[in-house]
Amino acid sequence: MHLGCGFSRTEELLDFLGRVEPERLYLVGDIIDGWKLKRGFVWHDTASFVVRRILGMLKRGTRVRYVTGNHDEFLRGFSPHAFGNMELGNEFVHVTADGRRLLVIHGDCFDHLTRHAAWLYHLGDRAYTCALHANAWVNSARRTLGYPYWSLSASLKSRVKQAVNFVNDFERLVAMHTRRLGCCGVVCGHIHVPAIRPIDGIDYHNCGDWIEHCSALVEHFDGRIELVGRDTFPPRPQPVETEQPAWSAFLPELTAAFSAAGTVPYQT
Repeated sequence: MHLGCGFSRTEELLDFLGRVEPERLYLVGDIIDGWKLKRGFVWHDTASFVVRRILGMLKRGTRVRYVTGNHDEFLRGFSPHAFGNMELGNEFVHVTADGRRLLVIHGDCFDHLTRHAAWLYHLGDRAYTCALHANAWVNSARRTLGYPYWSLSASLKSRVKQAVNFVNDFERLVAMHTRRLGCCGVVCGHIHVPAIRPIDGIDYHNCGDWIEHCSALVEHFDGRIELVGRDTFPPRPQPVETEQPAWSAFLPELTAAFSAAGTVPYQT
């Protein structure tokens, strides 16, 4: 989500959260952008509405599991910890409706730059921010010309050989770790590349992000997991209409009750 980043798509995120009422909600890291706390922190009203929506889910019984990421690593000193229906941890194991065990992890521990060259990763983060600025300019021109949204930064990542190799190495390492823990699948984030595909016999799921792709993973009642984006959000739940009895139906009972108490209700 990267709440606090000026490029966080909080309006789309709020729209999506308004369409679901899950039994469990996994927040797969980088929810609060702690790196932006040090520079250029931007907090829109819709970010507050997103937090309120999640708190409302907690109040209605949804179990929220917050997985720490590298951008909100300041929370790792407090994990694992539970706050009622909300759990904080570095990784979880989710059991699907059809009995499969899925490891849920952010995934930055498999990024060698994050672990061994943090300064270079921060430099890359600044370059990524520049690409997002270019995204905004490019798509402003595309809207003027009547073209749909297109992500320049995502396109660059998919075409640069080093970036493609990095993604492939990341996915392979995640799959190896998942197998070692005895899980048949994994749900992760970190690299901002949404995907569902098998990797070496492991069901690999990446939820993507709410900066470029506006994507999430949704589990259906039969255990099937679907990757949804801005064009495939679940439909909004329709309010249940119940037939309300006319107040005139209660007037005889009300009149009798007031008469018994020695008063007469106002009548029109």
